[in-house]
Amino acid sequence: MRLGIFVGSFVVVAALVQFGIVPKGLGASNFVWVLLLSLVVSAPLSFVLLRKQRDEMSAQLAPKVDQAKAKLDARLESNRTQEDGAVQ
Repeated sequence: MRLGIFVGSFVVVAALVQFGIVPKGLGASNFVWVLLLSLVVSAPLSFVLLRKQRDEMSAQLAPKVDQAKAKLDARLESNRTQEDGAVQ
């Protein structure tokens, strides 16, 4: 989806540059100028337009992350008790 937003913004920016609404880059840097301007435009658009998908993905990943943290904490605690037993 983000790639689609970038391609759409690239087309719009290229059209704006072609019609002279947005200034062209210096010399042969026109393509690079359009590419960079498209990145700058698409980033906030993606942030706003893809908020719902980002929240859904976060809701799916949060339980898995919590489970992995719990496993890691259990392993660390197990290692601590083993070390304490070895020292005494």
